[in-house]
Amino acid sequence: MVEEILASSRAAVRTAPAPCAPQYADLCEAVEEHLGRERKAILDANAMDVASMRDAAMPEALVDRIRLDDRRFDDLRRFIDGVRTALAELASLAEPVREVGDMRVRRIRKPLGVVLMIYEARPTVTVEGALMTVAAGNSVILRGGREIAKTNDVLATVLHSALCQANLNPDLVHVVHNPDRAVLRAMLKRHDAIDVLIPRGSPSLVEFCRSASDIPVIASGGGVNHLYVHRSGDPAFAAVTVLDSKLPEPTACNTVETVLCDADVFPALLEAVRAAAVRDGRPCTLLVPESFVERDTGTVTMRKLSDQDSGREFLDRTFALRPVTGLDAAVEFIQTHGSRHTEGICATDPAAVARFCERVDAAAVVVNGSLRLHDGPTMGLGPEASIGTGRLHVRGPVDLSALTTFGWIIDANRTLRGGLRPSPEVSD
Repeated sequence: MVEEILASSRAAVRTAPAPCAPQYADLCEAVEEHLGRERKAILDANAMDVASMRDAAMPEALVDRIRLDDRRFDDLRRFIDGVRTALAELASLAEPVREVGDMRVRRIRKPLGVVLMIYEARPTVTVEGALMTVAAGNSVILRGGREIAKTNDVLATVLHSALCQANLNPDLVHVVHNPDRAVLRAMLKRHDAIDVLIPRGSPSLVEFCRSASDIPVIASGGGVNHLYVHRSGDPAFAAVTVLDSKLPEPTACNTVETVLCDADVFPALLEAVRAAAVRDGRPCTLLVPESFVERDTGTVTMRKLSDQDSGREFLDRTFALRPVTGLDAAVEFIQTHGSRHTEGICATDPAAVARFCERVDAAAVVVNGSLRLHDGPTMGLGPEASIGTGRLHVRGPVDLSALTTFGWIIDANRTLRGGLRPSPEVSD
């Protein structure tokens, strides 16, 4: 099975249209059409996946990650519109022509090639990963978690039908249905057949992919993120920033997990967070030092913070609040426990903001705002396939252009190197 998938993926990308060709705009239309046509079948399959997770007594926050509903279908429609717009914008970018002596040198966009995307429990990633990667001229192999197996079965049919309608090779997208890890391990060993690996998920998934494969990685996921509240920050604003960075999407990769706060203003921040959380009304759990634990208030639960909570991605409406001795201690904590995804600071002291931004190593640092602003569409960058946390090729939102690479065209105009000259032409 692995050999067949790899061979057909390579053959498909070799004959695929160039990035931004008209067929990819047609693909956007076709995907939207077939999602609408098969909506009931998709939702029925998804309901079975959701039921299986509930039967396994999985936390409701994790169940919500796999659930498809009207809101998420609307999100997919907006995503498709964004890809359509991004295709037009990318196609309009003209690379300059460099004239070097008699030569003309220009750079052209090329696809990355065969992309393997590994993710866990979000069926929307199946559609997003397929559409964006193929629109950039690549072929993609999608390996989602077993939690969304039934949903993915239907989505695979949707994607293949859309590819055919757009006059594209259906082998540009393979959805791997076999949950056996041996299949995944076999693929990870094939750096000769797969050009790029994009893991989307927990830090352990990303580390597994890095250690088990020599395939170049666009690392994504692993959102162990922090928000530092400096003593110059407004506690009331910091409190709503904390909640907005967590409660709406508690399992997303750009949510806050630990709030660090200067010790002298920590009591004021904690009280402000509690009051804001009570007003908000959504249940949440605050992990705080033992001396600050109080009885539960309405929907707010308080528990003792432990050392084991450092570096955790809670994946629910739980977050830690930890006092620190100052900015340097906050930065050191982030460097030790963060995943280099998204970090933030609430402060009005320009020197503190500048020092924090300079010293913190992350794909994005948010100043006086929600960590969830680290998002391609929200930043005005268009749709994203993921958020890259590595150092090479792309860091931050992986937009359409990041799913391409470059090649060079050298129009030499009979230029040679090494002192050789072409033979003089003989005329009659």
